Formats: sequence, C-alpha cells, structure tokens
Amino acid sequence: MGDAFIRHIELLGYEKRFFPSQHYVYMFLVKWNDLSEKVIYRRFTEIYEFHKALKEMFPIESGDINIENRIIPHLPAPKWFDGQRSTENRQSTLSEYCYTLINLPHKISRCLHVVNFFKVRHDDMNPVTDSQIKKPEVFLLPKDSKKNPTDITGPIILQTYRAIADYEKSSTSEMALKAGDMVDVVEKSENGWWFCQLKNRRGWVPAAYLEPVDGPDESEEQEPNYAGEPYVVQKSYTAVEEDELTLKEGDTVEVIHKLLDGWWVIRKDETTGYYPSMYLQKAGEVNTSVKNQLRNRTAPPRRSTIRNAKSIHKQGRKQISQETYRRNSKKYIQSRRNIQGNSQNKANVIIEKNEPQENKPKAQPAVPPRPSKDLILNRCTETTRKKIL
Repeated sequence: MGDAFIRHIELLGYEKRFFPSQHYVYMFLVKWNDLSEKVIYRRFTEIYEFHKALKEMFPIESGDINIENRIIPHLPAPKWFDGQRSTENRQSTLSEYCYTLINLPHKISRCLHVVNFFKVRHDDMNPVTDSQIKKPEVFLLPKDSKKNPTDITGPIILQTYRAIADYEKSSTSEMALKAGDMVDVVEKSENGWWFCQLKNRRGWVPAAYLEPVDGPDESEEQEPNYAGEPYVVQKSYTAVEEDELTLKEGDTVEVIHKLLDGWWVIRKDETTGYYPSMYLQKAGEVNTSVKNQLRNRTAPPRRSTIRNAKSIHKQGRKQISQETYRRNSKKYIQSRRNIQGNSQNKANVIIEKNEPQENKPKAQPAVPPRPSKDLILNRCTETTRKKIL
C-alpha cells in the first residue's frame, strides 16, 4: 500500500492532568491514508520542539535563507507561565498550524519527522494515572470556537520546582533554600525572581536555582530574536563577568534573548552581552511604582555562576554561547544594512535615469524629402509645374 502518511489532523481539545504533576496535553484526531483514525496526546512543549526541528530540516521553506520563501507556518514559543488560560487560547492557533502543515508539499507533510511525531505512542493508549490522584479533566474544543469562546475556570494548581543548589537569602523578602528542596511557584517574574512557598514559608527565590520536576528543559525559554526589541536602561550596571555589558541610565538597547534567570542578552550598537532585565524598560512603556520597587532590588544571580549545581535530569539545559550571539547579531545587522543600502541604490538609479531625460532637448519633427521633378509634373497644379520649367 506504500508508505503511511497523514490525511488530516483535527484538534479535539485539551486535557488537564494531575500526575506526576499538574500539566496540560492537547488531544488530536489523526486520520491516516489507510482510513484509520487515532487519538493522540501531546504537550505544547513537545509540539514546539517538533516545530523547531522541522524548521532545521527545511531551512528554505522555513524562511531561514530568504523570508519570502517561507511556507512552514509560524508557531509562537511557550509562554513564561503555561497555565490553563494560555492552553485554551492557543487552540485556534494549533488548529490552523495543523491544517497548514498537512497541506504543505509532500516532501514536508509526509516526511518521517511528521509521520513519527503523530504516530500513536504507548502513553496515548495507556496514559499514566494514579488512583490517589484526581482523574484528568477533559475540555473539548467547541464547534465554532471563534463565535463561542469558552471561559473555563478551576482551582489553581501550582507548579513544583526543585532547588539545584543551596541559596542563602540576602533580605527578609527572600527565602533560603537547600539543594533538593521542593517548592511551589506562586508567581513567575521576568526579572528572574520567583515567589515561592515551601510548607509554611514564602518568599522570593532566584529562578536560576530552580528546575522543573517533570522535565529538564525550561519550556518558557524562548528562541533568540535577532531583530531585537527596543528597551531603555532604567538603572546603571557595571559588568562583573566578561560576557556582561556596562551601561548607564538612559541608554537605548535591543533585547535579542529573554532568559528565565532574569539576565537578558542585549545588543548595544554592534556589541552583545548579558544585562539584568529588571533594570530595563520597554521603549514607550509607562513607568510604575511596582517596577520602581523591583529595580531597587539587587539583580538575581545568573545560572552560569551557581557552583556545584546538582540536577536530577541527565540532559542539561541548552545554552547558547556568547560567540554565537555575537556572530548571529552581526549577521543580522549586516543584512539589515544591505537591505537599506540596496533600497538607497535603487533610489539613486532612478534619479540618475531621470536626470538625462530632463536635460535632453525635445525631439524636432523630421523634414519630409523634396518631391522629384517627374512627381511634380504628374501630380501638381499648372501653377506649380510652371515654377520648375
């Protein structure tokens, strides 16, 4: 019958699970070429990793070489805090993504990477459950999700993280940790400080000291955006490590990578480096008293500076070297200059072509040739003929 391929993928909804910890999975109905139909379950982090690998396999179709050639659909990166509302709001995006994916050329839509990802797994047929834990809650996608948006609410279940090293607090608002402590995260802030609780204690903890229990990869960590977002420095900082930047208040920078530990990779002119995100403010954003209080705190420690960090996961966190940031940033800046230069050259060419046309004299009408003597004698009047005789 030939190789298997997918005819259609339909998003049915999502499921909230409570084992081994609270998380969400999307339900897909996959229709195959042999007319079989299977229901599979995938986390959004899995879908996003699949999407990134697909882009690497087809760099031309993903627009990495020329953005105009992109046909692989876009998929937003996971958010800082993947809760139920973000899971619910993402359904329409996923539905459009699957529809576009299956309608791509066969070399993409029927490649092994796509086929293997949507194949039924053992966990799809026998999901891991525990009789002492709540049964999964199923939320089906409405027939017309755009006209009938659902607003599902429920109890807030906090995410559990593990401390990878000892941490001594430096203020009363913080909380000390010992390596191996299991904490519940109440609030995640982009500045790298997370508000956590441990039994009857609560306080701020550096995100760099925490790792998720159910996976080694931080799903909230986004890919670099070398186009850059404009930010303004709200508080000066003097670099301590070699890969950090020293900036003063009022400097304008471009943020190219937002990392969970609160140290963002930024670009100043053609220089890249790390800078505390809590000392930055998006250009054009209004300042608030809450943000002022955050900037009065000290910057959180970077994950790379934590000594004797012991992770429970075999796979380490993916890291990008500073040289890669610098090289890709320069490449983007150069490409942007080339585009600007080409548009400027085109404008100059148009002017040069127009100038000679303006200076040229207007064309004069051609003088017709004088008729021959025989032609005048045969066709002209008597008066004209007398003049040549």
